[in-house]
Amino acid sequence: MPEYLSPGVYVEEVDRGPRPIEGVGTAMPVFVGFTEKASAEENIDGEIVSRNLLNKTELVTNMTQFKERFGGFVEGAYLPNAVYGYFLNGGNRCYVHSVKTTPKAEVALLNAEGKPQLLVRARQSGFDGLRLRVKIEYTNGKPPVAPKKSPAKGKEGDPPPKTAPKAPATDPFTLIVERQGVTGAWMPKETLRDVVLAEVETAAGEKEVRVTYKNNKAPTLIALMVPLDTKLPLAKLWPAEQEQTLKIQQKLMAPATYGDFQGDVQERAGIDGLAEFTDITMVVVPDLMTVMPGKSLDLDMVKAVQTAIIGHCEMMGDRVAILDSPPNMSPQQIKKWRVDTAGFDSSYAALYYPWIEIMDPVNNRPMKLPPSGHIAGVWARSDNTRGVHKAPANEVIRGALGLTNSITKGEHDTLNPVGVNCVRIFPGMGIRIWGARTLSSNPLWRYINIRRLFNYVEKSIELGTMWTVFEPNDPALWGRIRRDVGAFLSGVWRSGALFGGTPSEAFYVKCDEEINPPEQRDVGQLVVEIGMAPVKPAEFVIFRISQWAPGAGE
Repeated sequence: MPEYLSPGVYVEEVDRGPRPIEGVGTAMPVFVGFTEKASAEENIDGEIVSRNLLNKTELVTNMTQFKERFGGFVEGAYLPNAVYGYFLNGGNRCYVHSVKTTPKAEVALLNAEGKPQLLVRARQSGFDGLRLRVKIEYTNGKPPVAPKKSPAKGKEGDPPPKTAPKAPATDPFTLIVERQGVTGAWMPKETLRDVVLAEVETAAGEKEVRVTYKNNKAPTLIALMVPLDTKLPLAKLWPAEQEQTLKIQQKLMAPATYGDFQGDVQERAGIDGLAEFTDITMVVVPDLMTVMPGKSLDLDMVKAVQTAIIGHCEMMGDRVAILDSPPNMSPQQIKKWRVDTAGFDSSYAALYYPWIEIMDPVNNRPMKLPPSGHIAGVWARSDNTRGVHKAPANEVIRGALGLTNSITKGEHDTLNPVGVNCVRIFPGMGIRIWGARTLSSNPLWRYINIRRLFNYVEKSIELGTMWTVFEPNDPALWGRIRRDVGAFLSGVWRSGALFGGTPSEAFYVKCDEEINPPEQRDVGQLVVEIGMAPVKPAEFVIFRISQWAPGAGE
């Protein structure tokens, strides 16, 4: 209490008014997977500093930011296309967590002595580089040769030494880049003429060998790098005529493991590291389905990682996992996977089938893609236009050109009851999400929008009532809590999220001495009981039609 020691008028501010509870955001996914790169350059006190983003969770608000930090679209990573699909379908911002960067294909060109000297590397990361090969051609068919050493100087009276032969003049070489098509045929894609090697002096005064292009622009498909071995004569670096296919080292082709995805909470890496971010509401892991060339999808690992994702969402209690179905499965196979193999039972996850087809920005042809990124965008769009209480279904998937499997109504009849949300094509209506169920066996938590509505309400109340901690646990505090929570839920009711003609029919807030007896208060606990009547989606719309004759009676 303040002290009043001398006569006068004292003015005090008393904080007894309402403390409005603000609703938290509901459309914040995190994308976990593979990217072309994972680094960002920042200007710190006038100095450009590179920041490593591998196994770091980074916020991006558009595709331009994503490309600056994580690179572009690459074959061997679904995540870039998933993020693009998210923004295309209405998403505004998201987190990106790269657990692995895609390697670049390369090959060492041989010199005239058959030794590797000149490295050719694909300019872009990903498996597409494995379909590139390079050819070296000379006009006269020969690269330069190193000049022979002059013989040692003889003694007086010996015959004069012969002049050492000079290296013959050599034409610049032509470098042809070819790409293998779908049919396996190699097609020329880029021809670089008058390519030469030249010794230059750097700003530090050191000698360096560089590749220059006399009459060409720099190549778009490959990058040439000369090993900085200044001890070798320049002529030894020139490549011989040859044909080489780019490769990726086996150790770099190793598929991601369960540990890569799971990560570590202390290191803030992987799925476990996402616990630090309290505003995440969706978890998307499209690259769980990425398969390395020559390998097959490990379904045991898929199940293990998806189990870990669900466990993380349940532990956090404020986010839902958007799961992809394994690829190339028929409706019968995906039902068996869902029921007999995976057997997930959680209201914090939703499974979607089948995959969608989009236009591949790398090869300019249709490609198959797990739908989770586009689905996350639809969730965000539905939240922003209708509210989190609206089931994110009967919505068009923007950017989808087709589906990997068409589904009949009979097949859908077997998948919907087991919680497989189907994506279907309807004539004149486009490609739409036609399911809104969680993977829970509990009827109370059957629908995605119910789970997410409760997540929204719980998180909003949690953050909006932090001021109550350590306040006196008495009827005055109970009344203020009832007032503030009731005001917030009235707004939720007015948005159409709760069922009932009046607020009293839609929800109740109980906080009194009955549920806070002395023994409860003695241990420092304050209990607030809240009941809500959420609006359930009209999943089955039934019209009962019969013949009726006016005046014929009942």
